[in-house]
This record gives sequence, structure tokens and C-alpha cells, in this order.
Amino acid sequence: MSGWRNWAGNQRTDPVRTVRARDAGEVADAVRAAALTGLRVTATGSGHSFSGIGVPDGVAVAAPSDPAGVRLDGDLAHVPAGVTLRALNRLLWTHGRALPNLGDIEEQTLAGAISTGTHGTGAGYRGIAAGVRGVEIVVGDGSIRRLDGGVELDAARVGLGALGVLTGITVETVPAFALRAVETARPLREVLDGLDDLTAAHDHVEFYWFPHTELAALKVNDRTTDDGPRRGRVGAWVGDELLGNAAFGLVCRAGELLPPLVGRLNALMAGQMAAAEYVGRSYEVFCSPRRVRFLEMEYAVPRAALPEAFAGLRAAAARHARDVTFPVEVRVLGGDDVPLSTAYGRDTAYLAVHVHRGRPHEAYFGAVEAVLSDLDGRPHWGKLHTRTEAQLRPRYPRFDDVVAVRDRFDPEGRFRNPYLDRVLGVPCASPT
Repeated sequence: MSGWRNWAGNQRTDPVRTVRARDAGEVADAVRAAALTGLRVTATGSGHSFSGIGVPDGVAVAAPSDPAGVRLDGDLAHVPAGVTLRALNRLLWTHGRALPNLGDIEEQTLAGAISTGTHGTGAGYRGIAAGVRGVEIVVGDGSIRRLDGGVELDAARVGLGALGVLTGITVETVPAFALRAVETARPLREVLDGLDDLTAAHDHVEFYWFPHTELAALKVNDRTTDDGPRRGRVGAWVGDELLGNAAFGLVCRAGELLPPLVGRLNALMAGQMAAAEYVGRSYEVFCSPRRVRFLEMEYAVPRAALPEAFAGLRAAAARHARDVTFPVEVRVLGGDDVPLSTAYGRDTAYLAVHVHRGRPHEAYFGAVEAVLSDLDGRPHWGKLHTRTEAQLRPRYPRFDDVVAVRDRFDPEGRFRNPYLDRVLGVPCASPT
């Protein structure tokens, strides 16, 4: 594969070669062959990371991805690592099962989602990686290891691709469930003041604030056994495609051409994009298509710091986001025990900022990053940020545990790339 690039188009490279592996043995062969010629190896997924975490500069290896390889064993699913969430969600549903939480897209591979810390929302729920109960992984010498507990599995659940190439993942599932979605436009102050009560009363709560407005698009999803109103094909097309993608794309272009109109355009979109109530399969409600391309940065701060974080973000947007039509996304999540999860050891609030692809973002993202980092913020591994190993280590109590596993699994740095060197440091035995 030449000319690799990610979904957003901000990361591009030319791998020496690409291997599309059918099983763990072919991944192992690819790693051993790369070692003979001194090439590095990078596991590639769907390319939905904005950071350089998955950029291949030597051998790009696509993990086994045939959904026919999925096996169910009670509440556990054994899944080839390259299977997409989209395929997995539908397959699980046919067996009466589901993943307990999801992010807002399903194009990622399961390996990519856990390796970057994809999290979803819900004060009483946790990110996808918290449900991982075992992995199969090819490490630096080409051997295949199966991890089902201990510090090594802990490290591999959000391993950033630095430990090796995941080839299989065992993940917890729950009985299939429906969600009732209620989407409304509310005054921003009302949402901020009532957020604690909302998150205590509902399963999954998030809101989008459109810069330069006093409006928030509030999304409340609750698990239900009721039938309720269904979102038909026309309603889904209007909500996701017409308003969520086509109209929003026009608004982005209009805002770039006429920045003084951004406030009014954003207020219009907030009202139009948050006016629905329906019941659907869990994955249909959690996930939406994203066709308008953008760049994103997201930080995780302690839940109690959300008011100060949002106020600082809003001030940064007032200074640096005058032509930004993309909303700020705010979510909350329960704490977990995954060492490099952004929710490790604490209930967490997530704040994400976006700009239309191709637009300047450095000043806006930089100002927001300064605010959120000062509040003990942890950047999303798959989204843009400038943090380094020295800055990240104090934010993660078990950071050195993960680095130690990385150094055992890959002492020669076979899975290094510039991003991983920046955020984890260089393995001590690796050549520079």
C-alpha cells in the first residue's frame, strides 16, 4: 500500500510494504521478516486517529479481520483484532448480545478502539478497553503470546500499539439492549447547572456546545425495554445525512467565508440537530456517520474540574475560534483500572474541540490544551495533542508499568514510531 493516510487526511506516509494478515501466524511471519531487514512494524486499523499513533513508516500490518472468526462463549466474545466495530455490533446483535458502551463512530477496528482508549459516555459506565479480558499479541521477536491476566494484560488493554500487534481480543458483552434517545436544544447555562442531576438520572448524557452561542444540543440516552417511537429510514437520513453531514458541511464552508455569521449559523444548527426522540438498537443510537472531515483534540479532566475546564475552554474559543462552526463535545464517564486509560482511577469529564479539515487549528487547540492540561488533563491518545513522556508520566500512576512491559515485549523497538517515542520514550535497548 503506497500513499497511506488517515481518515482526516492530516497524517500521510508511504510504507515500505503492507501485509494483510489472515491469522496470527501471518502477523508473526511479517514481524520476523521485518526484523531481518531492520524495518519497523505498525499495526494499521481504519485510520480514524488524528494523532500519529498509527502512522506506519516501515511495514504496515493489517490484523486478521474476518468476522467469521468471532466466537461467543457465554458473556465473552473472542474477536479477530481487525474486525470493525460496525461488523462486530451487528454480529453480536444476531446472537442477542452487545458491547456495553460505544463511542460515536463504529468504523474503527476493535484493536484500534481499545489501543487508543475509545471511551463512550455514561457516569455509571466505562470505556471499551475496560471490558477486555484477554488478548493474543505478536511481540517484537515474532512470537505469539496470549495474555489473560496480570500486569501484561493491563498494559495491553490500552497499549497504543507499542507492545506488539494485537491479533485477537476477548471482550465482555451484555444482553442486547435498546436505547431511548432524546435530543433537545437547551440554554447552555441550564445544561451546565443541571449536568450532575442529568448524569445521575440517565444512563448516557452528553452535550454539544456551539461556539459563540448560548445554546447546547443535549443528548440523553437511556436503556429501555419499551418499543417507543422508531427512527425510520427517512428520519435517519434527515438527521444523520441531511442535517448531520450535508447541511453541516455547507454551514462549515459558509462560516469560513463569512466569519461574522458564525454565531447565527451555529445557533441555527444547534436547534436543527437536536430535535428528536426515538428508540433504537444500542449501536444505532450510540454511533452516527461522520462524513464531514475534521481535526479533533480531546482532553480528560477529573469530573469535579469540569466547570473550570469548560469556562477556560470557552474563553479560549472566544479568542481563537471566531470562524469555528464545529461544536465542542462534553461527556462524562466512570473511572476504570486500565493503566493508560484516560479515565484511570477517577471519574472523568471529556472535552473535545474540532475544526473543519484544512482550517488553522494550532492557536485554538493550543489555548484549549493549556487550560485543560493545567487541570490534570490527560489527552486522548488518538487525537491531536503536544504532550510528551515527561509531561504524561506524572498523570498516570502506572505509566512505568506499561513502559516496562513494552520494553520486555519489544526491546529492539520494532513497533516504534515518532509519536510513540514522544509519548512513551524510546526503549532503552533500541537504536536511535
